[in-house]
Amino acid sequence: MSESARPFPNRDQLVDNNRAFAATTESIADVRPDRKLAVIACMDSRMDIFAILGLKNGEAHIIRNAGGAVTDDAIRSLCLSQQKLGTREVILLHHTDCGLLNLDETAFKAELEDELGIRPQWALESFSDPHADVRQSIERLRLSPFIPHTDHVSGFVYDVDTGELHAVTD
Repeated sequence: MSESARPFPNRDQLVDNNRAFAATTESIADVRPDRKLAVIACMDSRMDIFAILGLKNGEAHIIRNAGGAVTDDAIRSLCLSQQKLGTREVILLHHTDCGLLNLDETAFKAELEDELGIRPQWALESFSDPHADVRQSIERLRLSPFIPHTDHVSGFVYDVDTGELHAVTD
């Protein structure tokens, strides 16, 4: 069976899960996060950002991508979060055992080009040290003219084995 012809068993289960969720959930009226907090985090499925930080729905914006990278798109989302929706504190949350850790960007892009006939224009944002990557991400936020509120930016590395956060200092 070809990849495109395979059924999507998750879809039906997820829709059923949503029906159960919708039957018990209460609407959160305000789009602005209660804690005035935005979190930029990795997309890794082992990381439940709300649980890790003890947050509830409606308390923070969660911006996720591969590696928790401060890319133009993350800055776009954070700009909206700050300028229109009132967030003032930013938490960067990277983690151990990340898929981007020590990934050879040049080789990955060459593989994509060989397979697809085109080399991606975007940066993969691979790194060798998650703590150093958090520091670099903090600096990118501070240098962006689109992020005016950088007085309260913190960075952490989440240990996927222990569940602990480790603060990253300058």
